[in-house]
Amino acid sequence: MTSSKTIVIVGASLAGVKAAETLRTQEFDGRVILIGEEPDHPYQRPPLSKGYLSGQADLDDVYLHSSSWYDDQGVEVRTSTTVTAINSGAHQVVLTDGERVDYHQLLPSTGARPRHLDVPGAGLDGVHYLRTLADCDRLKAAATEATSVAVVGAGWIGAEVTASLRHLGLPVTLLDPASVPLERVLGPEVGAVYHGLHADHGVTMLMGSGLASLHGSGHVQEVRTTDGRSIAADLVVVGIGATPRTELASAAGLNVDNGIVVDEYLRTSAPDVFAAGDVANAWHPLYDKHLRVEHWANAQNQGIAAAPNMLGNPTPYQWIPYFFSDQYDLGMEYSGHAQSTDQVVFRGDPDSREFIAFWLRDGVVVAGMNANVWDVTTPIQQLIRERAHIDPARLADPDIPLDELLNDPVGS
Repeated sequence: MTSSKTIVIVGASLAGVKAAETLRTQEFDGRVILIGEEPDHPYQRPPLSKGYLSGQADLDDVYLHSSSWYDDQGVEVRTSTTVTAINSGAHQVVLTDGERVDYHQLLPSTGARPRHLDVPGAGLDGVHYLRTLADCDRLKAAATEATSVAVVGAGWIGAEVTASLRHLGLPVTLLDPASVPLERVLGPEVGAVYHGLHADHGVTMLMGSGLASLHGSGHVQEVRTTDGRSIAADLVVVGIGATPRTELASAAGLNVDNGIVVDEYLRTSAPDVFAAGDVANAWHPLYDKHLRVEHWANAQNQGIAAAPNMLGNPTPYQWIPYFFSDQYDLGMEYSGHAQSTDQVVFRGDPDSREFIAFWLRDGVVVAGMNANVWDVTTPIQQLIRERAHIDPARLADPDIPLDELLNDPVGS
């Protein structure tokens, strides 16, 4: 018998699509409605700062499915459609045109939006942010006319955009108040690897420099830093972080704190409302705290986990945080959750850009990153999950297989 239930997913994102996919593989045969503000069918975001921006990938590599897949799966995709309100008491969402859509279960997967500059000249033409496919298309078009680029912010978006624009042959200056790229995530030791990587590929590195102002006659022409330097730039790309899109949830009375607060089952504070992806601040049993993770794998895996929970089959979300990045000839995978105060142990020489870095807290591995070393994510994640105390000398020894550390964590 066909179910009469309706599940509404607000946000035609990776998390939303994976939830819809999993609902069907779990044999839910009710109505699934996927609502997205953008005109495009759902796509994934990593290529926007990597292959699609650099011209090494096309739209087929960006879209998650063909339009026919949604028809075949009976997933109603409403593009160019905005949800203006959630009425959790009435189990309805309200659309811009006033239509009210009933739901039995609701999944906000509304993602995050880029933080914008708050400096003089921030509104000049030629200043770009990167979040959507349309953003990327505008940036690609601007890059064909640009003669010099400044990238503001050396986090993941800034670093990857820098590498992609260098692939296109553009001169790029990368500036950030931190001492090295990615310092907030990877710390100074591993961030130094990326400093050398970008410098070796011709990027002008202005680390320790904040942005003071932008200048130009209608269109940006110059960037001025907080330490008094002036940089010619007719294209500026800003990557200074993102904020979760929680306005709908907050207005609906859901618990919001650095995202939509959910438990390990991705349930919000409202009945029959779940959340997944960049917007979800989820309780993680391994770390014994809430984590909000803005990465592809988290969005994918939370979407997959949300589906059985919406169907009444409790499935705790226990995936170890994971993300990847490709910049120039350096590919990496990172697992876990480290802090800047954690001890870093290298297996291999970081100067060779072929190594594994481990972060230890009180002798326990809490994160690991493999750089140009492959097929080691599983044992790295096992080390993290087991919370074993590992002798740093053995951890650093490339002659000791990671599996052996799992079997003999104390090195006795």
